[in-house]
Amino acid sequence: QVHLVESGGGLVQPGGSLRLSCAASGSISSITAMGWYRQAPGKQRELVATISSRRITDYADSVKGRFTISRDNAKNTVYLQMNSLKPEDTAVYYCNARGVYYGGTYYNTDYWGQGTQVTVSS
Repeated sequence: QVHLVESGGGLVQPGGSLRLSCAASGSISSITAMGWYRQAPGKQRELVATISSRRITDYADSVKGRFTISRDNAKNTVYLQMNSLKPEDTAVYYCNARGVYYGGTYYNTDYWGQGTQVTVSS
C-alpha cells in the first residue's frame, strides 16, 4: 500500500507564505511524478504544480513565479513553497503520486493524499 500524508496547511494573510510537505510511505523504490492539486469550494480540482523524478517541473499559470515545487527522492517527499499568497489560493491542497514502483511491482496509477486546507484571508 502507498500512503501520502500532507502537512503544512493553515491560515495565512494575503502576501504571506506557507510550505506544504507530502511524504509517501510504503516499500517504495521510486515515484515517476509527484505533484500538488487544489480544489476550491464549488470548483473542480485543478493542477497546481508537478515535478518528475528528474526534477522537471510544471506549474499552473496562476502560480508561476509565486510557488516552487521540489522533491527529495530519497525520502519520497514532495514540497510546495507558496509565497505571495492571494485569497484566490484558498483551497484544499492534495498531494499526488503517479507511477509508483513498490514491492517489486510498477503501478501506473494515481495515488492521493487526504488533503490539507490552505486559507488566505485577512
